Amino acid sequence: MGMKMKNMLYHLIKLRDKIFIPFVFLYILMAAYGIYLIEPKTFKTYITAVYWVLTTLATVGFGDYAPVTHPGKVYTIFLYITGIGLVSLVIGKVINSIYLMDKLKVGGKMKFTGKNHIILIGWSAKSKLAIEEILKSDKKIEIVIIDVLENAPLMEQRLYYVRGDATDEETLYNANLAMAKGVIIFADQITQNNYATTDPVLVDGKTLLIATAITSIEEKLHKSIHVTAEVINQKHIRLFEHVNVDEFIPTQEMISHAAVRSLFSHGVTHMYSELMSSQYRETMYEIPTRPEWKTYRDAFEDLLNKGATLVADRGDLQINQKLDTIIPEEAQLFVICDKETISQLN
Repeated sequence: MGMKMKNMLYHLIKLRDKIFIPFVFLYILMAAYGIYLIEPKTFKTYITAVYWVLTTLATVGFGDYAPVTHPGKVYTIFLYITGIGLVSLVIGKVINSIYLMDKLKVGGKMKFTGKNHIILIGWSAKSKLAIEEILKSDKKIEIVIIDVLENAPLMEQRLYYVRGDATDEETLYNANLAMAKGVIIFADQITQNNYATTDPVLVDGKTLLIATAITSIEEKLHKSIHVTAEVINQKHIRLFEHVNVDEFIPTQEMISHAAVRSLFSHGVTHMYSELMSSQYRETMYEIPTRPEWKTYRDAFEDLLNKGATLVADRGDLQINQKLDTIIPEEAQLFVICDKETISQLN
C-alpha cells in the first residue's frame, strides 16, 4: 500500500511539473478576463486588462490603469494574494532550469546541435594546443570535445563538451558527427602513459576502434567526413586500411625526425613551428587553382609576384622540379605567406 502511495505521489509531482506553465498562462488570461468584466469602463480592451494583470503580478505597478470600484479593488487584493506567489514560483523555475542546463553542459550531457564544427576526440595537452590553434585560425568555428572526464576540461565561448566513449556511436551522434567539418582523433593519453613503451598497439588499437565507429556512421548516412588520426607507430597505419581515415600523424616518427634534423641543421625546429602554427606571421595555407594557371610555373610566378610562395601540391613537395608540368584538375595547392596576403588572394 505504501509503495502504491509513493508511486501516486511521484506521478502527481511529474504531472504538476508538466501543467504548471500552462496553468500560469491560463491564470493570467482568466484574471485579465475577470477584471475586464468587472470594470469595462476602466479596461476598455482585453489587451489592456492583460497588460494590467502582468504589471500587477510583477509588482511593477505603473499606475496608468487601476480599478476604481469596490469589486475591482477586492479582485485586485485577490490577485495580490494568489498571483504574486505564483510569479515567484515561475521565476524560481526559470532560474532552476538555467542552472540545470548549465550543469548538463558542463557535465557533457547535452547534445550538440550546431554544424560545420570540429570534433576533437581525447583530452590532453595536445588537444588543448589544438583548440588554441583552431580558435586563432577561425573566429567563428565551434569545437566539440569528446572524453570521459566528469566535467568539461576547458570553458570557452565556442567550446562544447560531450561526455562518453568515442567508440560508442551514440556518443558520436551526440556530438553531431554527421554535420561536422572534420574529426581529429588524439592518441589516448592515459593508455599512452601506461603502456606505450611496452605495447603501443593498445594506444593505436583504441584509435582504430574510434575510426571504425566513425566509418560505420559514414556508411549509414552515406556521407564522407574528414578524419585525421594520431598514431604512435607509423607501422600501425596499415591496420587502418579498412576504415576511412584521411590523414595520419605518426607521433614518434615526426618527433624523432625533427630532433635529428635539429642536430644537423640548427634552428630547423623553429621553421617547423612557424609553418605549423598560426601565431607566426608566415604560415602555410591552401589556395584554390585559377583558370589562368596552366602549369605550375604560371601559378608559382603569379603567386610570387603577390607575396606568396607555392610549395606543394597535396603531399608533393617536388613541384619546383616540374614547373612546366600542367596542373591537374584535382590539384590541391599550398603556399607560404602571411594572413594579409592570403586574404587578398582569396
